Amino acid sequence: MVVGGTMSALLAGGLIFGVTASDRTPDIGLTAGSEVTLIGHGHGHGRGMGQWGAYGYAKRGWSASQILQHYYGNTTPGRVTTPEVQVILTDKSAVNVRSDSPMTVGGQRVEAGQAVSLNGNTATILSGCGGSAVRTVPLAQPFVDPINTAPNRPANEFLRFCGSNEAFRGSLGLDGGQVVNKLHVDDYVKGVIARESVPGWADSGGLEALKAQAVAARTYALSAIAGGKKIDDTQNSQVYGGVAGEDPRTNTAADATAGQIRLQNGAPAFTEFSASTGGYTAGGRFPAVVDEGDSASPNHNWTATVSPGSIASAFGLPSLDSFEVIEANGLGAEQGRALKVRATGGGRSVEATGEEARTKLGLKSSWFSVQGQRTPPRIVTPPTGPGSTGSLDLGSLNGIADQLLPGAGDLLGTATSAFQGLLGALGGNTGALGAAVGLPTLTPDAAGVTQVFEKGMLFFSKQTGAHALAGRGLADYQARGGIPVLGFPKQNVLR
Repeated sequence: MVVGGTMSALLAGGLIFGVTASDRTPDIGLTAGSEVTLIGHGHGHGRGMGQWGAYGYAKRGWSASQILQHYYGNTTPGRVTTPEVQVILTDKSAVNVRSDSPMTVGGQRVEAGQAVSLNGNTATILSGCGGSAVRTVPLAQPFVDPINTAPNRPANEFLRFCGSNEAFRGSLGLDGGQVVNKLHVDDYVKGVIARESVPGWADSGGLEALKAQAVAARTYALSAIAGGKKIDDTQNSQVYGGVAGEDPRTNTAADATAGQIRLQNGAPAFTEFSASTGGYTAGGRFPAVVDEGDSASPNHNWTATVSPGSIASAFGLPSLDSFEVIEANGLGAEQGRALKVRATGGGRSVEATGEEARTKLGLKSSWFSVQGQRTPPRIVTPPTGPGSTGSLDLGSLNGIADQLLPGAGDLLGTATSAFQGLLGALGGNTGALGAAVGLPTLTPDAAGVTQVFEKGMLFFSKQTGAHALAGRGLADYQARGGIPVLGFPKQNVLR
């Protein structure tokens, strides 16, 4: 999730479906040579924290804690309990490393100046990079460790790749044929936040924004891992550059927030972030909120002019008669973010989500409107505050879910229907769970759905169906590791 970028794994693909041209009369007539002007706001998907907004709030005197609470409603401060992170180094194909201090491999000491080469489950200790073999060591786990694996160690203990001399904190090894860096999450964050934000913000009153970024990056990684995702060093996870990706100013932010994360439903929250919200976050996993800090963003407001031919090509039409936003979230200027668009031409129409349109047309965000559109879009309002259940109907929840992950709307819709039936059987708002305090929410790996209530939680997966936990049953389940360890509940426990 680089500044100005998106999580490509969450945005790729998706459903686009055709309807007949007679379903709706086009609102905009286009003539040959005419162009479509889009009025837009923000840069990125807009979910969770806006990085420029965080910077704007920091300059106004907000603390990192205030920034995080603002963007990540329905979360609470927490501490890291499982600190190890394993990062796939996508541009590496072999492990040949050295250190200015001693190292260890297979429980054996490697002296400073010597090198280690890994080959399957065997390590060869060399007299130096490219030097002669000293001895071989059989390995249960193919990893080379620094002399001290604790976080925040001095530079002379870093492991360095032979040849490039690239330095990494923690251990280097092989996993499934891939080169990986295994290290404490606090060290990992140091290699992330200088690449994912702007270190220079610390010089202009923005250190608290960088501290908020450190907490968000730390939490995001742990949430993704808990959901079964393998972390790599690209924007598919978070951009990670090892020691070369660090900056003293962002390291200060990482050290100042060591061990701090945000919790949602008792587990690390899926703390997505994007460069600029445009002045209003997108809602979804966290309640949508006004983002006044985003006025600092260079992409707070923007326009784009697109030719009819480009739109037609992007939507697979032979020509373009009209392009319009037919659903928007109603939050902010110009009816807010586009949730659904329709392109019409050549006797047929194609609809797509706002995020799909953003990707197809190369726009900065899905918050855009069509200049001159005469019929306003239908407004589908997401949650607007912490604890709000909003005014989303089932179809609206599905639309937002499909923007987060193509196809997820079907799962969320099925779960929501199942939840409604189970809630009725349990007595509704006056029953064992009490009133809802959040919306049905996809788990980080999109394998299922959860919803938080005053006295408990609902859980759903296609394999287990809907079940409720409350009281001691919920406490015991969470204490034993929750979904990542136990899977989804298979029965109701309400005691």
